[in-house]
Parts: sequence; C-alpha cells; structure tokens
Amino acid sequence: MSSLPVKRSVSKRFWQQRYLMLLTLPAVLWMIIFNYIPMYGVIISFKEYTPFQGFLHSPWTGLANFRELFNDPTFTESLANTFKISIAKLVFGFPAPIILSILLNEVVFKRFKRIVQSLTYLPYFVSWVLVVGLMYTLLDPETGVISKMLVSTGIIGSDTMMMGSPHTFLTLVVFTEIWKNIGWNSIIYLAAIAGIDPQLYEAAIVDGAGRFRRIWHITLPSLKPTIIILLILSVGGLINSNFDQMYLMQNSMTQDAANVLSVYSYKTGLVTGRFSYGTAIGLFQSIVAFVLMYIANYSSRKITKESLF
Repeated sequence: MSSLPVKRSVSKRFWQQRYLMLLTLPAVLWMIIFNYIPMYGVIISFKEYTPFQGFLHSPWTGLANFRELFNDPTFTESLANTFKISIAKLVFGFPAPIILSILLNEVVFKRFKRIVQSLTYLPYFVSWVLVVGLMYTLLDPETGVISKMLVSTGIIGSDTMMMGSPHTFLTLVVFTEIWKNIGWNSIIYLAAIAGIDPQLYEAAIVDGAGRFRRIWHITLPSLKPTIIILLILSVGGLINSNFDQMYLMQNSMTQDAANVLSVYSYKTGLVTGRFSYGTAIGLFQSIVAFVLMYIANYSSRKITKESLF
C-alpha cells in the first residue's frame, strides 16, 4: 500500500516534466544506439572472431587473448607510452584552462577579453589533420618559420628535425594538446567564475585584499568543486590517449614513442585483421579507466568531500 503514493508521485513528476523528457529523448536514444548497443561486441574479445562466422558462431577461446596480451612486449611498451603521455598532458594541460580562465576574469577591457577568448576557442574547431600538417610546415628544418627561429637562437641545430625526433615528440604532443583545447576547456571554468557572488570581491576590496589575495581566497575556492570533478574525469581518461593526434603525429622515426594503446589496438585489430585481440585491448582500457576513476572518486570523497557519486 505504501508503494502506491510513491509510484503516483513519480508518474506525476514524469508527466509534469514531459516536455523536458521529450527534449532529452534524442540524446538518450543516441547514447543507447552508439554507446550501449555496441557493448554487445565485447564478447568477441573472448572468441576467435571471424566476420564469416559472426559474433555468435565464432569459437570461444576464453582468456587466451588476454594471456597473450599480457605476455606481449609491444603491449607493455604501448601501455607505458600511454601513461607517460597522458600523465604529462594531465600535469601540464589540466591547470592551463584554469589559469587562462582566471586571467581572463581579471581582464578589465571587455573587448580585449572577447578577442582573446575567440582566438583561444578557434583551434578547438580545427581538425588534427590540419594541425599536424601545419606542424610539419612550421617545423620543417629547411623552410619552417619556427625551426629557423629556434636555430637562430641556438636552441636546436640546423639539421634537427623536430617532428622526426623521439626526444621532442612528447613536448610537441603536450604543447599541441594544450594549444588546441585550452580555450574550449576554459569555458566551464569561466561559467563557474561567473556564478561567484560579486559582493565577495567587493567585501575583499574593502578589507584591503589585493588581486592575488582575491584569486587565492575567493576565485580558487569557488572553483574547487568544478576542478575536482573534472580532475576525477581526467584521471579516468589516463588510459585513453588521443588516437587522432597520436596516429597522425607518428612517422617512421617516432612510431615507437607514438605507439599508445589506441594506436596499437587499431593496428592489430583492423590493419592486421585480429579483431578479437584488438577488442581485448579496448576492453582492458575500459576496465582500467573505470578502476582509475573509481579510485580518484573515492580518494576525492575521503579527502575533499567532493565526488562524482
């Protein structure tokens, strides 16, 4: 008897929000079609899949693909490269949009602020194909503008090919990642800053607090929940590197440094036709990503009382 009022209240709220439900329906259908239905294909990581036999009739192999995976030195190398590149992006790339949003918030001239915002947003809408092609042009050892500047200042030698050096590969990966995404990622922080009560800043000014004091005691504490949530999501993404960037930036001289899990999964799964083995790599990535995000969420909840769930 007690469950009836609960059911009625739920159905009543659902009916009251029916228009909002209709608005969210396309997003829900998109997620079901492209995120949940394809999960059925995960079973081929436990099979010796061939397109002619299909998902159901391909022979089961159990954990054979995973045993081979963990004994594969190339997989170990790609896993190490993935964490190295992802951690470097997290250390240098995660604070970048926070710093940019705080700096933009402190700009007094609104027109200059809008110009800077537009210039920093623009690279996000440029494809990685164009970005990498531009890098090859600017860093060409003979005709590249940036290469000539670095040579004239003595930073690199005249015969240094930066796009073909494993030593500069990580630096270029992190730099281009920041350059491309810093403006777009700063939007959420700017929105959080816009929600801060202006009276807090006014009271701090009356008390004699300088610009840095206001940032440290008002802006950053107000951004803390947003920073923590995005940091948890970023930690969960440590195992998933940017496939487009890695695949396009690799060449014959940097392929060892650029061989991350996503690229290795593509090469083994689609290029060589080992679909089950490539799916096993993808499933391993998903499980590790979930574990990392859970650990980050649990640690954040214990330390800062902020968490995703």
